[in-house]
Amino acid sequence: MRQETLQQTMNEQIKNELYSAYFYLSVASHFEASHLTGFAHWMKAQSQEEVNHAMKFFNFLLQHGNRVALLPIDQPPSDFQSPLDAFSQALENEKRVTSQIHHLHDLALQEQNANAQVLLQWFIEEQVEEEESVSEVIEDLKRVGEDADAFLQLNIKLGTRHAEEESPLVGESSPTI
Repeated sequence: MRQETLQQTMNEQIKNELYSAYFYLSVASHFEASHLTGFAHWMKAQSQEEVNHAMKFFNFLLQHGNRVALLPIDQPPSDFQSPLDAFSQALENEKRVTSQIHHLHDLALQEQNANAQVLLQWFIEEQVEEEESVSEVIEDLKRVGEDADAFLQLNIKLGTRHAEEESPLVGESSPTI
C-alpha cells in the first residue's frame, strides 16, 4: 500500500474501532452494575465486533507491507442516564464511525488503492447494519416506555444475541457470547 495518508488514517481507524469497543464495554459495565444482564450481554457482543473490526484494519495494513501504529484511546463515558441514553450515545458513535469509514473510502479512491476500496466497501455495508441494529433497540426502548414487564422482556431478548464473529488473529469464524 505505502500511501502515507491512507496508512495513517487506517491507523487512526484502528484507534477509532478500539475506542468503540471500549465504549461498548463501558456501557456493558454500567448495565451489569444495574443488574441488566441482557443489555450488558448485547453490549459485550458489540464490543467484540468492534475489536474484530480493528483487527481487520490491523491485518490489512500488515498484509500490505505497512506498519501499525497503536494510538492512545480516549476514555469513554461511564455513566448513562438510562438505557435509552446509552443506546442513543451508541448510535451517535456508530454515525461517527460511518463518517470515518466514508472518509477512508474517499482517500482510497483518491489514491486509487483498489485493495483498500474492497475492504472499505465491506465496512460501508457493515456500518449500515451497525446503525440499524442500535436503532432497532432504541425503537424497542421507546415502545417499551414505562412498562416494566416489557422492559424486562427486552432485557431477556437482548441477552439472547448471537453473532458469528471472525477470530481477529486467525480469520476463522467462531460463535461469541
